[in-house]
Amino acid sequence: MWTSIALVSVLAWTPGQADKLALTHARSTYGVLGATRPDNKLLPGDTFVLSYDIEGVKPDATGKVLYSVAMEVTDSDGKAIFKQAPKDLEAYNALGGNSLPGYASARVGLDQQAGKYTVKVTVTDRATKSSSSVSGTYEILAKGFGIVNLRTTSDPEGNAAAPFPAEGQSLWINFAAVGFGRDKDQPNLSVVMRVLDENGKPTVEKPFTGEVNKDVPKNAQSVPMQFMLDLNRAGKFTVELKATDKSSGKTATLSFPLTVLKMK
Repeated sequence: MWTSIALVSVLAWTPGQADKLALTHARSTYGVLGATRPDNKLLPGDTFVLSYDIEGVKPDATGKVLYSVAMEVTDSDGKAIFKQAPKDLEAYNALGGNSLPGYASARVGLDQQAGKYTVKVTVTDRATKSSSSVSGTYEILAKGFGIVNLRTTSDPEGNAAAPFPAEGQSLWINFAAVGFGRDKDQPNLSVVMRVLDENGKPTVEKPFTGEVNKDVPKNAQSVPMQFMLDLNRAGKFTVELKATDKSSGKTATLSFPLTVLKMK
């Protein structure tokens, strides 16, 4: 089953110079406004996020931008398996400029068939009727144990994306495990998080750890997990996650870059 979101931030991005609408800087990210993914291979239960910049929008005198976003997902044969009709949206370029950041996401069902898929997003400036499209291709792997739906947020509920974490803030690392076995109707999972500095050295002697082995519903196929990081200093870091399914002995790893900004 497919679900989708196609939204655009209400704040202006770096002012662009394009004379007509164009979708640029397309990339796959870990969640909305998250780090760029190194590849587009996803396990069932993960989410594909296509991020891009919308250049050449025409705001009115108040900075309002009227536009629409449509999305289509096709399989490797070009067959459409999901369509989102154009959805009317609006944003305010309160900081001026004629561009916006945009993103679209497609959640992969736990029973989604393995194979290659393409997400196509079409944005239309409702004021000028100009349209532009961008596509991103990803591959759904066969079912297996792994870490999915990674996203960093500024709140423990996992709702507020944190694209520019800075020293003095707290950052929540949200993710989930899928494809695990069970011991006596319960998963037996352990997870370790290490943070490495710019030289690849662990920032603390002992890593952060957690376990999930009780109170999981019998029909649950995905187990959400979370770590919190207090950002006490600026710098460039790498966050490494390692999950172990103790019932099967399988392990899964995932890492992503983290830049903590200096407060001036």
